[in-house]
Amino acid sequence: MMGDAFAPVNLYEQGSQEARGEQARMASIVGALAIADLVKSSLGPKGMDKILQSTSRGGNVSVTNDGATILKSVLIDNPAAKVLIDISKVQDDEVGDGTTSVCVLAGEFLRQAAELIEKKMHPQTVVAGYRLARDAALKALDTAAVDHSKSPEDFRQDLINIAKTVLSSKVVAQDKEHFAEIAVQAVLKLKGSTNLDQIQIIKRIGGTLTDSYLDPDGFLLDKKISVGCPKRMTNCKVIVANTPMDTDKVKIYGAKVKVDSVAKVAEIEAAEKAKMLDKVDRILAHGCNVFCNRQLIYNLPEQRMADAGVMAIEHTDFDGTERLALVLGADIVSTFDTPDNVKLGRCDLIEEVMIGEDKLIRFSGCPNSQASSIVIRGANEHVVDEAHRSLHDALCVLSQTVKNTCIIPGGGATEMLMAQAVDEASQEIGGKQSLAMEAYARALRAMPMHIADNAGYDSAELVAELRAKHFAGKHSFGLQMDTGTVEDMWAHGICDSYQVKKQVVISSSEAAEMILRVDDIVQCAPRNRQQ
Repeated sequence: MMGDAFAPVNLYEQGSQEARGEQARMASIVGALAIADLVKSSLGPKGMDKILQSTSRGGNVSVTNDGATILKSVLIDNPAAKVLIDISKVQDDEVGDGTTSVCVLAGEFLRQAAELIEKKMHPQTVVAGYRLARDAALKALDTAAVDHSKSPEDFRQDLINIAKTVLSSKVVAQDKEHFAEIAVQAVLKLKGSTNLDQIQIIKRIGGTLTDSYLDPDGFLLDKKISVGCPKRMTNCKVIVANTPMDTDKVKIYGAKVKVDSVAKVAEIEAAEKAKMLDKVDRILAHGCNVFCNRQLIYNLPEQRMADAGVMAIEHTDFDGTERLALVLGADIVSTFDTPDNVKLGRCDLIEEVMIGEDKLIRFSGCPNSQASSIVIRGANEHVVDEAHRSLHDALCVLSQTVKNTCIIPGGGATEMLMAQAVDEASQEIGGKQSLAMEAYARALRAMPMHIADNAGYDSAELVAELRAKHFAGKHSFGLQMDTGTVEDMWAHGICDSYQVKKQVVISSSEAAEMILRVDDIVQCAPRNRQQ
């Protein structure tokens, strides 16, 4: 009779699954490792690209090696893998680069932890060891950082080097000098603000990547100037508006007007016309000579503005309008009854310019000198899109570096330095945590190995050589991937932003700890869809 008391109770709804203990942890770790291995091959200057094709009609293809972009596009069911995808997104939002590194590093931490757990070590012990190791690693990273913000020339050179290092793992690696210069110029114009909305990026297919350029004192708007208006205007006073400029029809829903002759219809139309022209006159009363509207402008008001010699620009899309107001120092206006309170935007010259096949409107001599426009050219859509992603990464990292000015050597030098520091710290700790710390150091050393593997060099040999250099105290040595040798990174100008690397270490450690703590996965039953 007692036998029945221990019969398994069905606790969850039918169709839901539960994985416990060892099984759950392994499922998590395996999922996370699969994700890390997916992006692992796109790490470093010789990383490979991935083609992502969507299932929707047209099957859009994008070619990228930007970790966050790859992971955002992959649909995944494993809960632990989703944690890794989230940290790469956070890395992208927070500092803009290092999205691949963060996934791969978290994956390595888990790979090492899995081995320890198989040897019957408790996950909490591993987590405790990882905590100690992380503190030691960050302390070591701190010592490696160099700050040149006192001298502008050196600092600018640092920024260029960082940009070149960031871009060397992207599509634009061949023209990295060119793009680094563009990115640094644009970021220095921001004068320390991290608001990247002020840098507008216009993509135009055609030409080659080297035809891309930064418009130094102008702002480009991807629109046309309305018909019949002057195509060039100097000493401009600009109204930036968001107001309907179609003929003022009777816009009350369900309004009915009964008329008994066609003449009456004409009267209504005339009244509508008069109302519209009155609005145009009120706008002209502001004394502007350029009118930019977010919504469309009908023929009648457009004609009236052309007669008054005012340049009208319609449909400056939402982004464009906000940006334009920022650049010209104008208010966005939607009612025109108080001309004296409205702040008009100013700039020296507005004209049409041709880029490739298309006309754009160029505003030059704007009062807000922080804004700039970058035009990216490229052979096809994929190249241009990927160049845009790469440039965005570089801009993010640079704007972070301007705020937090420390830099560190690249090429895996800091990973080796941190690994060595963690090893040294582990020798002072009695107890099992020291094993976990050694595992943490092994995971850090795996990063330069992947970088070397992706370039097709003998990673074991290179990393051993690098390790020997670091033990000899040469902490700025790292992997030079063009020649496949161990070199001094400062001499080659290969450096990373301290902020980015710190974020990578912190995020990946936390993600790994979080996944290690899991011992139970409950997946809810899917809802039945009734027909």
